[in-house]
Amino acid sequence: MSRYWSDIVHSLVPYVPGEQPALAKPVKLNTNENPYAPSPRVLEAIRHELGETGESLRRYPDPVAKRLRAAVAAHHGIRVEQVFVGNGSDEVLAHAFQALLKHDRPILFPDITYSFYPTYARLYEVEYRTVPLTGEFAIRIDDYLPRAGNEHGGVIFPNPNAPTGHALPLAEIERLVAANTETVVVIDEAYVDFGAESAIALIDRYPNLLVVHTTSKSRSLAGMRVGFAFGHADLIDALNRVKDSFNSYPLDRLAQAAATAAYEDDEWLRMTSARVIASRERLTTALAALGFEVVPSAANFVFAKHPAHDASAIAARLREKEIFVRHFNAPRVNQHLRISIGTDAECDTLVDALKGIVA
Repeated sequence: MSRYWSDIVHSLVPYVPGEQPALAKPVKLNTNENPYAPSPRVLEAIRHELGETGESLRRYPDPVAKRLRAAVAAHHGIRVEQVFVGNGSDEVLAHAFQALLKHDRPILFPDITYSFYPTYARLYEVEYRTVPLTGEFAIRIDDYLPRAGNEHGGVIFPNPNAPTGHALPLAEIERLVAANTETVVVIDEAYVDFGAESAIALIDRYPNLLVVHTTSKSRSLAGMRVGFAFGHADLIDALNRVKDSFNSYPLDRLAQAAATAAYEDDEWLRMTSARVIASRERLTTALAALGFEVVPSAANFVFAKHPAHDASAIAARLREKEIFVRHFNAPRVNQHLRISIGTDAECDTLVDALKGIVA
């Protein structure tokens, strides 16, 4: 703490990312990274961008990422002006908080959800109100519908939700968006490719809908930091105004080349996503056989607890074996572990270790 800090810094509670262990070969199941490499086309694109000498790196990247946005728009069957690109979906979400969710009424998001939302709200001084999930960790759309006593300035949540993995059907998302015509609804679809329905199909009908995606999960590019927002051109314009008041060059040349190539290889996306889904179901079955209660997941992780063992103690025992899972010491979920889906071999190592811990 310093007397030189601005006033707002004193009240900030920064987001805490998952641990990045400095070990040779950890079983790293704590940050929802894809266990498989990105498309081979990604490596080819990076090599092509670098060339023999890396000459291109002395020049600034395209500030509006025209080629990347065109590839993404073509992939989703939408117009280029409906696509915003940023330095990871976290930056995209930050711009959305500042550009679209800062009004004179509090925004709504679940009490158990992506923990960056309250961080952004505090940073940008956006009032918010949390809405409890059901006892089964589901989002109940009726809780977000406008009515007397439930007035709000916007809605944001992930679908599938994180860290629970629970997903809503598209019809429920549409019911939410159609009822909230006076405010923006942001659907954060970081994990959508692992079993949920995307709301991108709705953006032409609802000018108040913003859908956020990332290349970090299903496209295996967490290390490149590329995220997107999809919506009506007016919403995208607002995001661009904030972006260009903050950083006109959020994506470097290699990130743009890599993400473009990833979007041009649908077959690789389908193949690796299917492998993750199969491993998720396999791990869910194995955990249930050990007595764990597992929330149904449509993401690349599972959310589980063991009724007879403390979650933090399990996480600590696993860490001793260089197996890393995520434990959130927060109300309602402090007895749960969020376990990312690794390769089948990594999941087997986890299950073998758990057999010795919970036996």
